[in-house]
Amino acid sequence: MKLYKAYAKVNIFLKITGTRDGYHEIISRFMRVDSLYDELCFEPKDEEAFKIIGNFSCKTEQNTIYKAYMALKKYTASASLEKLMRTHAIRVEKNIPAFAGLGGGSSDAATYLKMCNEVLHLGLSQNELAQIGLSVGADVPFFIYGYKSANVSGIGEIVEEFDEKCLDLEVYTPKIEISTPKVYQLYREDFYNPIDGFKTEDLKHTTSLEILDTMSADEANDLFKPALQLYPTLKNHYKKGWFFSGSGSSFFKI
Repeated sequence: MKLYKAYAKVNIFLKITGTRDGYHEIISRFMRVDSLYDELCFEPKDEEAFKIIGNFSCKTEQNTIYKAYMALKKYTASASLEKLMRTHAIRVEKNIPAFAGLGGGSSDAATYLKMCNEVLHLGLSQNELAQIGLSVGADVPFFIYGYKSANVSGIGEIVEEFDEKCLDLEVYTPKIEISTPKVYQLYREDFYNPIDGFKTEDLKHTTSLEILDTMSADEANDLFKPALQLYPTLKNHYKKGWFFSGSGSSFFKI
């Protein structure tokens, strides 16, 4: 069976630009981590129920891959898709830690959508897949496009490729499960300070190397301080020169 790689990402920077319909709007540089990925494949099975084989702590219905299946089914009404998932399970070799700010669940969902599109010849464009993916999670479109580096804005739906080399990144994930909604909620209550359009444009044109050379962890990521306040043990894992990805708990450096 063909193996598909679902890569992790880090947020080189993540700044809040405002709010829309209860969501936070962001500007962020997503960079793919080439050394860290899950592996997905289809595997024949006997029972008809939708099945994911892999080391997951959540119920199937809560899994991003299952949500991606439901979204794809709704969008395409494809009989061949339903048949495929009656006869095959999705096997996931899980290497990206969960609740870590590395986009593992979103990457799995995006990879699953691309697998189905390829295997079943659904003929969906990247833009259509990204639209389907957005209903699963805000980070999914980035993984659909497969860019090594991109500026991501809006609530995650605007993905613009940024032309630069992938940095060789070391990632460290402490065993702290972080709730992204709680971090955003505390940010809004205690730390809300969106950046203006000029600063946004400036960041969009600055290389990742330059960002990491000139900014500290809390300057680069608006969610670092609220995450530290909610999860004080994070302080024990932070070292100078490391940066914080997403809402955590992962740190990274070159």
